[in-house]
Amino acid sequence: MQSSLKIGSVMGIPIKLHITFLLILPVFAYVFAINPQPFGFAGVEPAMTRYVLSTLTAVLLFVSILLHELAHSYLAKRYGVDIESITLFLFGGVSAMEEMPREPAQEAKMAFVGPLTSLVIGFVCLFVYGNFIAPNTALAESPTYLTIWILGAMNVVLGVFNLLPAFPMDGGRVLRALYARKMSYVRATQSAAAVGKFFAILMAIFGILVGNLWFPLIALFIYVGASEEERSTRATVTLENVSVRDIMSPNVVSVSSSMSVEDLIQFMFEKKHMGYPVMEGGILRGVVSFTDVQRVPILERPVLLVSDIMTKQIISVPPEAQASDALKLISSHNIGRLLVIDNGSLVGILSRTDLVRTLRLMTE
Repeated sequence: MQSSLKIGSVMGIPIKLHITFLLILPVFAYVFAINPQPFGFAGVEPAMTRYVLSTLTAVLLFVSILLHELAHSYLAKRYGVDIESITLFLFGGVSAMEEMPREPAQEAKMAFVGPLTSLVIGFVCLFVYGNFIAPNTALAESPTYLTIWILGAMNVVLGVFNLLPAFPMDGGRVLRALYARKMSYVRATQSAAAVGKFFAILMAIFGILVGNLWFPLIALFIYVGASEEERSTRATVTLENVSVRDIMSPNVVSVSSSMSVEDLIQFMFEKKHMGYPVMEGGILRGVVSFTDVQRVPILERPVLLVSDIMTKQIISVPPEAQASDALKLISSHNIGRLLVIDNGSLVGILSRTDLVRTLRLMTE
């Protein structure tokens, strides 16, 4: 089951809605419907009008978040960074970039342009409402125009929140870029992550003291994000000095496309591996994993063949590639192994376990 739904493309970048976004959008609309003015539409009659305006405001808010992410992506493309997609999640949007630039000035600009876009949208909306709508009694009494004020206020909050010096917010990346002017990229990430964790702890304590559970929840989101950024950066930088050839398994165990699924399960128990390349007449046809096997009903396993369930889309790397590139591929496609192909020939296989083992050896 796919967790994201593509709804279109902008600048050649696929725009996706994650399932969590589809769940949270009605919640936002309901919150706007029950909140009193000027932060909601409670009391607006008839009820249909109230809920239409609330839904419209929620949709426009997430459009603002999309513009925030598009600003990041536009500048990233200017710096030569490929953007795989932009996905709207429960807590906002995420641009899937192949890699954040290591040049501090470029990273700082890319990180800052998102909050700047939100602040510009926010202040423009507030300016329009304050100078053209509020002074006009007829317009000010219409709940329709309240949407502009709410969008303005929410975008200002979004911009300021994202400038907090803590991962995974943009302010954390700006802080890392400032640190990176004076120290290595890994140390800069560790220092910025430490600031983010400290900030998260203070936020959690504040939330507990005032009795507001939102602050501890946001603090947990910040703390986990800072820890994950630190861990992933250390892994990427460490593996940049290792080639796929150095850590791959050259003795590749393959299976035949004509093998039954039942025989494949027995073969997996014997060989202790969870995935295999599928060969037919010496030609690579696909990859089959335990996940593919799990989808097959027990009664059909004796009659179905490996060729019926294998994955024909082959994700591979050349042996001279950096191990860090292999890690990105495995993470982005959520797979357990990569085939190593040299001049059209299968020369090895690299698993997630191989990468984890290498990281442990090089960091301990």
